[in-house]
Amino acid sequence: MIRHDHRVIDCIVIGAGHNGLVTAAYLARAGHSVLVLEASDRIGGAAISAEVFPGMGARLSKYSYLVSLLPPSIAEDLEISVPLARRRVASYTPDPSDPSRGLLVPSGDADGLAARIEAFTGSAEQAQAWQAFYARTEAVAEVLFPSLTQPLASRDDVKAQLDESDWHDFVERPLGEVLERTFDDDVIRGVVLTDGLIGTFADAHDASLHQNICFLYHVIGQGTGQWDVPVGGMGAITAQLADRVRAAGGEIRTGAEVVAIDDDGTCVHVTVREGDEETTHTASTLAANCAPAVLDRLRGRQSESIEVLDAGAQVKVNMLLSRLPRLRDESVDPRDAFSGTFHINEGYAQLAEAYRAAEAGALPSPLPAEIYCHSLSDPSILSEELRAAGVQTLTLFGLHVPHALFASGQYTREDVLAAVQATLDSVLVEPIADCLMRDANGELCIEINTTSDLERDLRIPTGNIFHTPLSWPWAESEDDVGTWGVETDSPRIVICGSGAARGGGVSGIPGHNAARYLTSVL
Repeated sequence: MIRHDHRVIDCIVIGAGHNGLVTAAYLARAGHSVLVLEASDRIGGAAISAEVFPGMGARLSKYSYLVSLLPPSIAEDLEISVPLARRRVASYTPDPSDPSRGLLVPSGDADGLAARIEAFTGSAEQAQAWQAFYARTEAVAEVLFPSLTQPLASRDDVKAQLDESDWHDFVERPLGEVLERTFDDDVIRGVVLTDGLIGTFADAHDASLHQNICFLYHVIGQGTGQWDVPVGGMGAITAQLADRVRAAGGEIRTGAEVVAIDDDGTCVHVTVREGDEETTHTASTLAANCAPAVLDRLRGRQSESIEVLDAGAQVKVNMLLSRLPRLRDESVDPRDAFSGTFHINEGYAQLAEAYRAAEAGALPSPLPAEIYCHSLSDPSILSEELRAAGVQTLTLFGLHVPHALFASGQYTREDVLAAVQATLDSVLVEPIADCLMRDANGELCIEINTTSDLERDLRIPTGNIFHTPLSWPWAESEDDVGTWGVETDSPRIVICGSGAARGGGVSGIPGHNAARYLTSVL
């Protein structure tokens, strides 16, 4: 028997990830009644901190781990005060052809950057090209980033605000063209391209331009493209958001799985399973912090099949090390190399070959990967005992590993583990396994999260961290101009998560935009 809650709630929010909590906080603070329903036993969704390794005293950002797109205005509106630590090194990349040398890119040091690029490439022109290229992306960022929390502008309006050559190179033509025209060095081309491939399965010259869209979102944050470390981990952000919801009178229920949604044309009826009991709640509006395909299923609709290029395409690996490993490049301090984004086997030619291998159904070898050490920027995620012992975390993000490789059962977590260890070992003078700690159960402290794991644990179809293919940050049709990019076919139901226009990443933007729309209809 289904129990009925006879209240009419102003808004039910499905999913207590950071975007759902942003929507709920805005509405609750505006005086609306809000009920947040979360299927798992914890809040945060993909933006959580967790003791991944039992008994080890380390709270890792399990899935997402850096912040760039969160607008200061949202943090100010909701009084979120999590400090963001600036990494002193932007990136380090060993030369794939000779890992005993590499390119270290400092943060906020233009002269030092130019000197290092010139020393690495033997060309002052490559250093100038780097600085000119990123001056162009900053010009684009200054236009696009403020627009993300505004109604969608038309494509023509945005185009008119950008330099004609920037629009042509970043929006109309495949990203590979401008990279090959701008840079001669294979390593530099690869470093720049990786921002177009995080969670995106595409080639530099893919006609879909998915790589261009992903690249834009990675370089426009804060109007500069700077990526920072949330002190305390991602869970610090979602914990404060949940506090704001509750303080304003909103209700958050965990272990509450939504199993059906019915829109009767006046209200939305949401059936929730909590343990063995099912309850139907009625609301004036609903904000879905879940993938659009999941919302369709809950509404009893047949969702369109997800194309191969739309599927998830990454692995996320968490590690706990007794110490940082030694590098083949003896000229670089490991604390510098690992404090920024450490690119491994991500040369331009390597990325192209990895894409071709994965497209043909094979796990790339070597695996393109980028890693960084959160605990170097924020030691607070480690216990005092671990800090005193010199323990460090390591986060790895593997590219070009599409969901099809795991959904078919062709590859397993053990295959990924072997690929991760091999790609790391290719730039180290010692096996990474020698630095891994063991947890309270005697198991090595390395956790593999494939797209299949994300699909199961976070209920994200195909493990696509963006829920759907990323969209351009403007209206693609005249009908969408002036909308918030969160609307559905029902005026009472919105998408407030990564599947909304301008979704993806830890930003709170779709959560904010959903709240703006709902405020106008409540």
